Amino acid sequence: MFADQTLDVVEVTDQTTAVTTATGNSADFTVEGGDLDVRSNQALQANVRADALDNVTANAGASTVLATAATGATGDAMVLGGTHTGVYNQSTTATDIYAHTHVEAPAARFGDVSSSVQAIGNSQGLAASSAAAGVRVNQTNNAFVNTDGGGYFGQVTGAASVSAVSAANNVTVAGLNGAQRVEVNQLNAAAVTQAAQFTAYGSAYVSATQATATGNNLTANEQGPILDIKASQQNLAYVRAQSVNSAAQFGAGSSSAYGVGNSAVAGNQGPQIVLDNSQFNESGGVEAIASYTGISGYDASASASAIGNAATGYACSDCAGVMQAVNRQTNTAEVGATATTTVTAGRSANGVANAVGNTASYYVTRPSH
Repeated sequence: MFADQTLDVVEVTDQTTAVTTATGNSADFTVEGGDLDVRSNQALQANVRADALDNVTANAGASTVLATAATGATGDAMVLGGTHTGVYNQSTTATDIYAHTHVEAPAARFGDVSSSVQAIGNSQGLAASSAAAGVRVNQTNNAFVNTDGGGYFGQVTGAASVSAVSAANNVTVAGLNGAQRVEVNQLNAAAVTQAAQFTAYGSAYVSATQATATGNNLTANEQGPILDIKASQQNLAYVRAQSVNSAAQFGAGSSSAYGVGNSAVAGNQGPQIVLDNSQFNESGGVEAIASYTGISGYDASASASAIGNAATGYACSDCAGVMQAVNRQTNTAEVGATATTTVTAGRSANGVANAVGNTASYYVTRPSH
């Protein structure tokens, strides 16, 4: 599966837009006012590629929006006013899931710039509104999940936000006025999961370059009586995030890279949450590299964060919140973060580098915090 797109622009006044999407498997289920029972099996055995090229000679206009995404297996299930039961299985073989975006405009002018490139092996979304759910999600990724983005810009007079995101396995749970119990099992057995973003500007008013790479990711948010999550995550891949940003003239410029083997965030803004979390980061290692280089300007920064296992759980204190949590984290792989900030002449230069094997935070707080 492939999606390729090229824009050749000499001069426009309004907007330059390119959306490029390639997907291996997609399955969506929605029931309103009834019950949903699903057995879903998705298997990817082919390469998936999304590639976008933007060539600009003179002027890209007031706004430039580029969105490129490659996904192996994706699914969404939503129930409104009913009961949801299901088992969702997603797997990828040793294929390539690759998303690439490049801007070639070393002499061109830009207003605002928003460019995102994303690659995901397996992704499952679950949503429930005034409903009850009991669901299991099993994900196994063996594919090389890779994003590669960036470009050369002559002059950016507005704000430039450029990002690359790679995730081998991803599960998102959302709920409103309901009760959900979800069991998630994620295995990233690939060799590499990587996100890279490189940008270079002649002059940039405000520019932010970001790269995020995740082996296994779980995000769950409920606003109801109870959220019950049991999660098992195992990452064997080398996870690498690299962000590079540079400008000859700059107002504010930043570069940030975030790499994590396993990440789980679960919270209920209602009264009760039950969490059973197991995370294992092994073999490959996690690395985050961020660098910013500016010749003449004002504020420059680079931030790199690498984590083996990360877990966060929260409940609502104003709702007489109750949390029951069991947390197991094991990291046996190397974890490294490197941040470099280079400024020839400027007002400020800042750098942050953090490397953590295991981190967990569980708390009860007010909804606004």
